[in-house]
Amino acid sequence: MIAERIMWSRLRRKQFRGLKFRRQYCIGRYIVDFYCHEIGLVVEIDGDVHGYEERRKRDRIKDEFLKNRGFTVVRYTNRDVYDNLEGVMGDLYMRCEELCMGREK
Repeated sequence: MIAERIMWSRLRRKQFRGLKFRRQYCIGRYIVDFYCHEIGLVVEIDGDVHGYEERRKRDRIKDEFLKNRGFTVVRYTNRDVYDNLEGVMGDLYMRCEELCMGREK
């Protein structure tokens, strides 16, 4: 949960690329960590439990559900956020750029 709070501190109030992100947003039967409607992006922050096979299987099913509905899903681990926040934000910036460019076409 701390990693999610760190990410939220960077995403809220349109401070990241001017995009509006929502936290703990419901899509179908799933709750996603962060969602940007404008570009159809879902950002998930995975804790240690996501390393277990059963949890990975549920994550794959959730990702497939979201992708089938036109969403782009990106996942980062808690460890990524703690140890390399600037790298995570840089990667997320590039993914947002790609999605924004795709919307302009």
